[in-house]
This record gives sequence, structure tokens and C-alpha cells, in this order.
Amino acid sequence: MTSVQFRRSRGRLVGFTCQGHSGYADAGADIVCAAVTSAVRLAECTINDVLKAGAEVTVEDSAAQITLTLSPSGPNRAEAEKILEGLSLYIRELSAENPDYVTTMEV
Repeated sequence: MTSVQFRRSRGRLVGFTCQGHSGYADAGADIVCAAVTSAVRLAECTINDVLKAGAEVTVEDSAAQITLTLSPSGPNRAEAEKILEGLSLYIRELSAENPDYVTTMEV
């Protein structure tokens, strides 16, 4: 199962951790895992490469985990938060459609 945990501070999204494989199908054919991976990669690229927001990203291949944390004083912070809000909405909808394969929560 893939789990995505979004972190808030003072009501604003500040980052997320995405971990695990969905198990919907075998590797290479798992459309649920591909949907999550694509959304996470698009969010990270938009935040860091397009907005130049300077978010910290940690990838742990052995745990199939990626963590992104927005810089407290990075440029384009408001826009980066909107990207995270969009990602959160998408993951919640994906989880509702595939509850046995994707979970999400906010802390």
C-alpha cells in the first residue's frame, strides 16, 4: 500500500512523505502506483525546478519513500503551497477511488 502523509503548520501545507508501493498490480503494470508517482514527481518538479522554491527533498529508494519539505523562507512560497494543496486533493481523490491501495492523512 502507498501512504501519503501531508504536514501542516499553522494551517498551511509545508510538505509531505510518500511511501510504499500500492500493490494494485505487478511492478511495471501498477497504474495506481504510477498515478501517485507521476503526481508526486510533477509537484516536486514544479516546486523546485519551475518555482525555484528551494524545497528539501529526500529519497530513500530502499523504503520507496520521498519526503518534500518547503523552505520556510524560500521564494514563491505561496505558489508552492498551492501546488501541495493540489497534490493533496488529487491523492485524497485517488485514495477514495482505490482505498485498498492508497491511504492519505494530514498531521
